[in-house]
Amino acid sequence: MAKDTKTRVPWYQTVRELAKRGREDIPEEFQLDTHLIWNSPAALDFNSPGADGFGVKRAALSVPGSIELLLSPGCCGRNTAALSGARDDVPFGERFAFYELDEKDIVTGAHLRKIPEAVERFVNSRKEKPSVVMLCLTCVDALLGTDMERVARKAEARAGVRVRPCYMYALTRDGIHPPMAAVRESMYSLLEKAKKDPAACNILGYFTPLDRDTEFFPFLRSIGLRRIREISTCPDYESFLQMAQANFNLVLNPEARDAARRLEKDLGIPSIELTRTYQADKIEHQYLALSSILAPEAKNIGPMLGAPKTALLQHARLFQRLYGDVHIAVGSRLDANPFDLALALTRYGLTVDEIFANPSPQDYAYIQALAKLSPQTRVYTNLSPTMTAYDAAASGITLALGKDAAYYHPGIAAVPWDQPQQPFGFAAVHRLFHEMVAALDEEAAKEGHAQ
Repeated sequence: MAKDTKTRVPWYQTVRELAKRGREDIPEEFQLDTHLIWNSPAALDFNSPGADGFGVKRAALSVPGSIELLLSPGCCGRNTAALSGARDDVPFGERFAFYELDEKDIVTGAHLRKIPEAVERFVNSRKEKPSVVMLCLTCVDALLGTDMERVARKAEARAGVRVRPCYMYALTRDGIHPPMAAVRESMYSLLEKAKKDPAACNILGYFTPLDRDTEFFPFLRSIGLRRIREISTCPDYESFLQMAQANFNLVLNPEARDAARRLEKDLGIPSIELTRTYQADKIEHQYLALSSILAPEAKNIGPMLGAPKTALLQHARLFQRLYGDVHIAVGSRLDANPFDLALALTRYGLTVDEIFANPSPQDYAYIQALAKLSPQTRVYTNLSPTMTAYDAAASGITLALGKDAAYYHPGIAAVPWDQPQQPFGFAAVHRLFHEMVAALDEEAAKEGHAQ
């Protein structure tokens, strides 16, 4: 472990050291409220949940036919301009509008009286009536203690459409109800009671759809589920409302737990939580456990899962034989839990030397297992000022997984693993191996041309 910034050595802990300390003694350097945070380009999405990927502002527009009014001072709203442009991956354009709060209105609370009128004007400016207006709020209203639910009801009455608040409160991102959990709860609160369909379920957790090549969908159909809905695949608002017919919800992301609890309380839809894992035996066990709950009479589940598991293990052995000398860095800006992914790759016979992530108590099952297999794996935090001293040349890394790991290791084979569709199950691991092969072969070809 290195700790002294004067020696220009980045701070880290080995997984052995973390395992020895235990989940109740996570070093302060990994706790974001205990030290100076370095604004690393590898972790820019920390500074604003809307800076990259799906933050609150972009997530709130996942509801089909919705529009969004951002209520903020100019300094808080400026980075939203990136989302309202013409980028192919952010097709929201004119679905955004801004209500810039001035200092006088904030101090007097006058903006609260003006919001319903602003919502009405925004709705009336549309060629087609929106399904819902999402009011996106910044830390100003968190500090003022604004009852935005009351404001939303007044705006709803005036504009004649559903109005829901969503809270972009960076102050609460490390609390018990962070913004990305709150926005999911706000979105799904639009659903109303409906007759239950025993052959229907919802997948909750992500704002982009699951990879259509995953075996998860054939598995669900094999146990009698015919209507499997995700918010990202609902073509219109009426289709979204049909999610209320689900017999149960499958929660694939912990940030959707609060929304699932609310749906169970309000609509009587129970939930089952699954974990995205890259370990073959864990994937199989999870499917078997789910089938024992949903279809205990099913007899063919084990054999059905045996083939994809065997194929995956063969794929892993082939990769290990061809690329077994690779040294891997795993980041946290990717579609995986970095500690689960590091453990999975290690169990497949590969070498993971580095992890760029802040461990939580929930990660310690992975850390304890990884400590037995690869105790010297180093765990860095993206937000430590000591990372300015990181020396990629001395690391020996030859493959970077995740955008942040790639930032620290420029010029080597890299897989961002930030998919337009969410990877899941055995298919996710297959695809990852394919992308790792492509990245390594491309880098080898570059080196060959250079010589």
